[in-house]
Amino acid sequence: FFLQDTNTEFYTDSSQDDLWGKLICTNFKVSFIPQDAPSLCFQLFNHILCLSLTVNDTKGKRKVLGSNQKLKFNPTELILYCKDLRIIRFCFGEAGPESAKKVCLAIAHYSHPADLHLLFGFEYQGRRYHEYKAKRVNGSTPRGGLQTPIFDRPSDWDREIKRTGASEWRVCSVNEGYAISPSLPEYIVVPASLADQDLKQYSSFFPDNRIPLWCWNHPSGSALIRMASITDPLHQRKIDQRVFTAITKSHPHRSEVIRLDLDKCLPNIQDIQSAFFKIRQICVMDPFEESEERWLSSIENSRWLEYVRAFLKHSAEVVYHLDGKNTSVVLAEEEDRDLNCIVSSLVQLMLDPHYRSLIGFQSLVQKEWVMAGHRFLDRCNHLKKSDKEESPLFTLFLDCVWQMMNQYPAAFEFTEAYLTVLTDSMWIPLFSTFLFNSPKQRNQHLDFAKNKAIPQGEEQSVYFPPVWDWSQQFSFKDQTLFNNPMYVGKGAACVQNGEVKTFRRTKKTYSSTLRGAPASMRNGLKSGEETLPRRGSLVSELKPDFSPVKDVVESPSERFFRDWFSRPIDQQGLLIPLLTPSHMALWKLFFLRWVPEACIPKGGSITAYHKLCQLVDEIEILQIQLRQYKGPSPGSTPLPSPSESRSDQRRMYFKASFPDDPSTPPDFLTSSFPFTPVGNLCRRNVHGTPISKFLNGAKIWLSTETLANDTV
Repeated sequence: FFLQDTNTEFYTDSSQDDLWGKLICTNFKVSFIPQDAPSLCFQLFNHILCLSLTVNDTKGKRKVLGSNQKLKFNPTELILYCKDLRIIRFCFGEAGPESAKKVCLAIAHYSHPADLHLLFGFEYQGRRYHEYKAKRVNGSTPRGGLQTPIFDRPSDWDREIKRTGASEWRVCSVNEGYAISPSLPEYIVVPASLADQDLKQYSSFFPDNRIPLWCWNHPSGSALIRMASITDPLHQRKIDQRVFTAITKSHPHRSEVIRLDLDKCLPNIQDIQSAFFKIRQICVMDPFEESEERWLSSIENSRWLEYVRAFLKHSAEVVYHLDGKNTSVVLAEEEDRDLNCIVSSLVQLMLDPHYRSLIGFQSLVQKEWVMAGHRFLDRCNHLKKSDKEESPLFTLFLDCVWQMMNQYPAAFEFTEAYLTVLTDSMWIPLFSTFLFNSPKQRNQHLDFAKNKAIPQGEEQSVYFPPVWDWSQQFSFKDQTLFNNPMYVGKGAACVQNGEVKTFRRTKKTYSSTLRGAPASMRNGLKSGEETLPRRGSLVSELKPDFSPVKDVVESPSERFFRDWFSRPIDQQGLLIPLLTPSHMALWKLFFLRWVPEACIPKGGSITAYHKLCQLVDEIEILQIQLRQYKGPSPGSTPLPSPSESRSDQRRMYFKASFPDDPSTPPDFLTSSFPFTPVGNLCRRNVHGTPISKFLNGAKIWLSTETLANDTV
């Protein structure tokens, strides 16, 4: 196996002191190793991380460098604009002109591959093959203990049908081998009353033959479906009538079906890309002046938060139809591969607490984005082929998720650090999850990887690892940063009189319309006190002059939202976000984590996270001690033994402190934790992960002269 390497001495300029060191470029990453502190090495995953490269010389010449371009002057400065919003400036002070030119050309060459087959992940398959070969049992390859369903087999869909109680729906293999549509998964869920022959007949009327997709079922029987729009009005009425009739039959009360056209009421992909470009410019590229009114106005004028709010609001309205009216909803979009992904995911996140757990959320992304055929290759512009197709839809979705987490922090099992790392993982060329436009394209490229990596005549069972196998990137301790200490899960445990009890939620409390509060207490107020809707709720969105005056006529939707906001929040039930502009906040950990001026030492939300982790860790230790003291009892939740409670196996990143420990937060805690303007702390502790072991084993290097000649 070969890695091409180019390195040169340089220093990086920051807001503090200049940092001297060595810049190394391989076909996997760009690394900077400081001269005086090599342990502080940070790295940029190379192939699809760099948004653009700019080189300058002493005379003020500037050039934006692309792949296979010539460089006619000797650069003295290199600026990397990265897709994870980092901007890093390198100055070639002591390096020779040829060495500086080579490293610039190497970074440009590897950051913009001309073809997917040139990505590092395809070479990485060779090493993974030999690792998996030793682990095979009875001719089959284990999935590495992966718990997240991939939805590439009927059993994954069967489990989802049973979990949601969709008894009138079935798993259909009509698209097996991608016989109907290349952008749909091989196995889909359809109404039980629709025959395979009917689906084949209807498919020709839809763009790319994308027949309607089942997403989710409400316990009351209403279903969420997504589909592409039929352009011919006559055909649309005909097919809609047949499909909607089948959906109606799948409802226990034969309820009507409502169709919502997202193209008519939500921003398009170009609007979203423009808003993201503006907010990135404000937060990262322009001088940071958050204290000035102009900066806050610029954030608002970018319209990014406006679009985040629009998607959340529309998703809440879909929730009303499913939960309040008990009506099945069909989300229609031109191609069913962009806006539908966002809205269908947010609706399920609001309605189903399973998707607010870590595994559940990953299965949601896998089901509604990866297997539903979202064009990650085009929308992320991995190959820099068409800027018109680029749009950060998945980033916008994660921002919507963060807004809900920010308002309901105890309802989600994962943290904003997890969401940020997930965003960064879109740009790492080792995982199959975010590299391709469709399931068929993914399988075709995986076949290429197998043929390239595995000797002929041997079983081709190795596959691109999904991003959900976090052990590929992070140690167990680093992964504990994903755990939310405030999470109130379905089976959350507590200690009562020395016994560990588990709270279990009945099925009826699943829906907000079925849960209630004691008559003497509503939203923390005793009976007789005036109850007003929460400021900024959908009630005030739908009717700004809402008041409890009896002669004001409410619409059913207003009554639904008013009733929900007047009740105590069930963290394991329906969640509706607050949607006035004042409730839409900037996701600072994502947008500002690399900005030194925005970094607050020992400040920000991480200080509360630090204390909560310590508290939860101490509670878990006390639970173990109580169990040891009293012994297990029937029906109690099993707790780990003392040997299992070692520091490196506990759930929280920060461990319980002792009375003699200092009460102040550690010095390394900042508002950007676990990131820092100098590098990514999450990437420092990768010793022992499969990726780091592989890189340490690569001993063969090609000459930099070969690379320079090939590029120029």
